[in-house]
Amino acid sequence: MRHLLTASIALVAGFAGALLFAWSGLGSGLGAGRSDEATRDYLLANPEILPQAMEVLERRNTLARIEPLRRQIVSPFPGAVLGNPQGSITLVEFSDYACGFCRQSLADVRQLIATNSDLKVVVHEYPVLSPQSADAARMALAAAQQGKYQAFHDAMFEAGPPTADAIEAAAGRAGIDLARAREAIGRGMFDGQLQSNLALGQQLGITGTPSWIVGDVALEGAVGAQRIGEAIAAARET
Repeated sequence: MRHLLTASIALVAGFAGALLFAWSGLGSGLGAGRSDEATRDYLLANPEILPQAMEVLERRNTLARIEPLRRQIVSPFPGAVLGNPQGSITLVEFSDYACGFCRQSLADVRQLIATNSDLKVVVHEYPVLSPQSADAARMALAAAQQGKYQAFHDAMFEAGPPTADAIEAAAGRAGIDLARAREAIGRGMFDGQLQSNLALGQQLGITGTPSWIVGDVALEGAVGAQRIGEAIAAARET
């Protein structure tokens, strides 16, 4: 336990002073002129504040990544939106059609839309798992171009892994004009958007799908409707 505590202290030592001054009531306990060693001693004597300090640090780091890119984050490819397109609260999802956890999260997104009439869900196609992911993502953007994004999005996840047959079947179920979609895909109309999505995800430090951003909160994985709903509620209050 002592080794774990020491490792935690080392991780936050460079930020501890700033974090503790930012934390209400702690600044007066430490004093502005304390040395790094005094800060370390304080942390050893009060280890219960380490999780709180790490939480503050994580929130600050998340905000530092999000804020410079916020406009790009919340701006969808035209039509690639679920829920209320005019909603005042924006939930952003980075998604891959080959991702089982994204498929699992489909029901969560539906639930959140049903219980939040002001929720706009911006989906960034993030095809990182397979070449077929990119094929499905291109068809999704073609569907968005034709005003049928949600129909294809749902049908594609319900179809299972994005094989060529599954993509075509989902497109058919969504009522997409396949000739028009294939022509746009063949001209590379959506490649720039996919490259932009991948670059954005890398800048944000996204390492997997699904990943979510709402307000100043970033979440990764199939975290469930309750956890995302809490972040939505927090964003609504700010």
